[in-house]
Amino acid sequence: MKNSLPNISGPWKLMLLGDGSPTRHLQLLTNQETKIKLISMQLDPLSTQEGPTELNQLNGPLIRRQVWIKSNNKNLAWAESWWNADQVSENLKAKEEPIWKNLTQDRSELFREVDCISLVNAKWLEDQFCFKGPFWSRNYRFFRNKKPLTIIREVFNPNLETLLGYSGIKEFSKLYSSSS
Repeated sequence: MKNSLPNISGPWKLMLLGDGSPTRHLQLLTNQETKIKLISMQLDPLSTQEGPTELNQLNGPLIRRQVWIKSNNKNLAWAESWWNADQVSENLKAKEEPIWKNLTQDRSELFREVDCISLVNAKWLEDQFCFKGPFWSRNYRFFRNKKPLTIIREVFNPNLETLLGYSGIKEFSKLYSSSS
């Protein structure tokens, strides 16, 4: 079956569609430690109305965690994740650390499934990234023991093109309408 995606460079395909850790990939690309800045982590009563449709696969109540993924004091990405409130402390023991560090400490098997890639336009992201949108975004789920563990949305800074090459976002934005 032929791939119907617009011409996205190989590195961007890996970043958007790959099942590896983007936080870890960013650390390898920048040769700098990738850190997160925790923005918030609280109960999210509106998650099923405002979040990804896959949230219906998690038992509520849900905790929504929002972070900036940073390297060398620059925002490389923004991410949010939703977790079952009763399980979040078991899975995110170090809230100030990236998810991949938390989930790989016990060496348990995880499976990641990318649900969609999209474009996001938001003034607050433009302010933080110092770029005009749209921005590449992706939603995915982590599974453990065949059950959804968390739902994650990431939005990437276009400045990553300096590390990954041209992203193809202009061609993609001509084909699809963007969301905010």
